[in-house]
Amino acid sequence: MRRSNAQGISQKPLEGLLTVFLNSLIQKANANNYFHHQAIKKAPMKNLRITEIKAFVPAKDFNISKQFYQDIGFTMASDGDGIAYFHLGHVSFLLQDFCAESFADNFMMHILVEDVDAWWQHIQASGVLEKYDVKMTEIEKQAWKMRDFCLIDPSGVLWRIGQNID
Repeated sequence: MRRSNAQGISQKPLEGLLTVFLNSLIQKANANNYFHHQAIKKAPMKNLRITEIKAFVPAKDFNISKQFYQDIGFTMASDGDGIAYFHLGHVSFLLQDFCAESFADNFMMHILVEDVDAWWQHIQASGVLEKYDVKMTEIEKQAWKMRDFCLIDPSGVLWRIGQNID
């Protein structure tokens, strides 16, 4: 028995037409990857929060460099397979047992500190300048609103240690 709507039109042929129409739309959508793209657009946001960034610092003599960084106050948290992980407060880096000389001579790290004078005095008093025959500059006021000094490690890596000023 056929059902009719209020105007007396049979719904059975309409249901068939609707099914054919919807199937056609689905086939076209699948062919154009519509549902795939919509699923990507509606997917929940992934957690892209960054927790840390670390540089791989080159070392000409891995053992000497490891001792140097410990002598200036860094903690060596791990050491294995030619990589040593160092940290001090929120500052960290990975020391690698690899060094391309031209790379090390052009490698620069920057540490922002609260008291640049205390850091300069700490490095001076640590004995690393004499022990490792490394160089350190005087503290200078920079045009970019910072007071800083440079320390060159045993491999030639330049560390700029600075404090923001008003």
